[in-house]
Amino acid sequence: MLNKLVVIGVGLIGGSFALDLKRAGLVREVVGVGRSAENLERALQLQVIDRAETDARVAVADADLVLLATPVGQMGAVLAHIAPVLPRHTIVTDAGSTKRDVVALYRAHLADSLDRCIPAHPIAGSDLSGAAAARYGLFEQRNVVLCPLAETAVEAKERVAALWSACGANIVTLDAARHDAVFAAVSHLPHLLAFAYMNSVLDRPDADLCLELAATGFRDFTRIAGSHPEMWRDIALANRTGLLADLKGFRAELDRLIVQLEVSDAAAMTDRFARASTARAGWGKRKK
Repeated sequence: MLNKLVVIGVGLIGGSFALDLKRAGLVREVVGVGRSAENLERALQLQVIDRAETDARVAVADADLVLLATPVGQMGAVLAHIAPVLPRHTIVTDAGSTKRDVVALYRAHLADSLDRCIPAHPIAGSDLSGAAAARYGLFEQRNVVLCPLAETAVEAKERVAALWSACGANIVTLDAARHDAVFAAVSHLPHLLAFAYMNSVLDRPDADLCLELAATGFRDFTRIAGSHPEMWRDIALANRTGLLADLKGFRAELDRLIVQLEVSDAAAMTDRFARASTARAGWGKRKK
């Protein structure tokens, strides 16, 4: 049981985490911190949080757990702000989509308290944002990756893991570098491709007609292009090395396809398409 949970960044992830813990009876008070008074008011109305604060230093007093649910690019400033007043017993975790940079931030700002730091990444994103996007059950059967530091206390890791498990999540443990390499390929790259594809359509002289006639294939491929631009800019820059490698690999695949089309190599195209189709169908069955 947490007496006090502080969620810094009350949106889809932080808000849904709070809702699930409240429903499970595992937290007595949830304090939400954010820069938008309107979003905090909405969080109060929806009972996502019990109290709102605009100053994170005030909010973290006596906190049992602090969840950093802001975009990764804002976490350094938040940690620098709360570090001088953070209670010694408080566990600090996050929901960032990249982990090596977040680990570096913990080391820079909470160097004397690394035993209570547990970097994490719940795999339950959406193109929706804000307190109104929070919902019960978001993490049911979803993976939450924990990337404990060498200094992280076993008790801190187990407590954070237990809270995510109470939300219905499956716990996976990876080191930060491995995490970033995997998610460059399966999360960050798809978002960059969706943004790039959307822009390529918008650059066409007949963009309006294309959008008018676009249907389900376009909808499915571009859904994540509706995601938060600043957040994904920060993620891309934070995972720059892994993304550059995967972008170059994808460019090589595009170059291969261009050559196949130029010479009308139907057999080669069929082989590549069949390989992808079979793998995607198998993955889809496993995820049902």
